[in-house]
Amino acid sequence: MRGDREAGHSNALAIIDGMSKEPPAVTDEPTDRPQPEPIRFYGTSWVDHSRMYTLRRFALGLGAVLLTVCGVVVLRVAYAGLQVSDAAAWLNIMAVVAFAICSSMAFTRTWSSYVRPMRGRADELSFRSIKVIGFLGVLLAYAMRSAYEAPGEKLLRRDYETAVEQHDRLHSKRTGNPARRKKRRS
Repeated sequence: MRGDREAGHSNALAIIDGMSKEPPAVTDEPTDRPQPEPIRFYGTSWVDHSRMYTLRRFALGLGAVLLTVCGVVVLRVAYAGLQVSDAAAWLNIMAVVAFAICSSMAFTRTWSSYVRPMRGRADELSFRSIKVIGFLGVLLAYAMRSAYEAPGEKLLRRDYETAVEQHDRLHSKRTGNPARRKKRRS
């Protein structure tokens, strides 16, 4: 009886372990072919939507929504603390306005980073503090993008398909594909 339980436990661990690993590389393709960039929490499953991609998207989107709700509760408690402390009215208004502006800027910035390439690393680093203060906007953007696709998938897919296309064109010229050769005239 105990051996059956241990065997079942080891089978479950093997299944879970197998889900977290990347599948073995296909050997009939050229080894210098471009590889897709992994996305956090998705790996490279975004390429062919394998390995429970849809379930991951749903779970991560739901998790981001739940974290957003928790963040709203925390901010509400902090605001109540400001009111209890008899802080000046302008301070209460300024705190609400600051979080609202930072959240909207963080949402816009995060949403656009999933659709368009980022301007530069230095530019992104300068917005880090705004994204920390406006964490609700970042979480909301992540949740909304997860409803459509893995956040950042559109950009990576475009880059990956372009790289594969260029590689295939270059590779077909090098191998001397007869269909691509021009006939010589004598």
